[in-house]
Amino acid sequence: MHWIIDGNNVYGSRPDGWWNDRDGAARRFAQSVAEWCRTHDDDVVLVFDAPVADATFELAGGNLAIAESPRRGRDAADDHIVDVADDIDGDLTVVTSDRKLRARLPEHAQVVGAGRFLEILDPT
Repeated sequence: MHWIIDGNNVYGSRPDGWWNDRDGAARRFAQSVAEWCRTHDDDVVLVFDAPVADATFELAGGNLAIAESPRRGRDAADDHIVDVADDIDGDLTVVTSDRKLRARLPEHAQVVGAGRFLEILDPT
């Protein structure tokens, strides 16, 4: 099983002040994903809009890869997510609530919304 997570879309789905510290929000979210990755063997790619702070990249390892969109601007991370998804054969789950991105994904991709995924990360 492969997972691709639309990082900015997921951590930005809750109005918790993330806009005051985008690097910190990305790092905290990546830490939560890294902890979740320790509970299973599925390959996970967490994609963020560029730029991504080095401290966030340092959380990658094991079955978690952290990727930065290769360019900046509108739909940059979405374009990268579609490219990565197109290269994956087999079971694929993409985590996003972005309807436009969902429409661009390969047919075999299952989609989990941001809210549902945050519940998976913290079921309490």
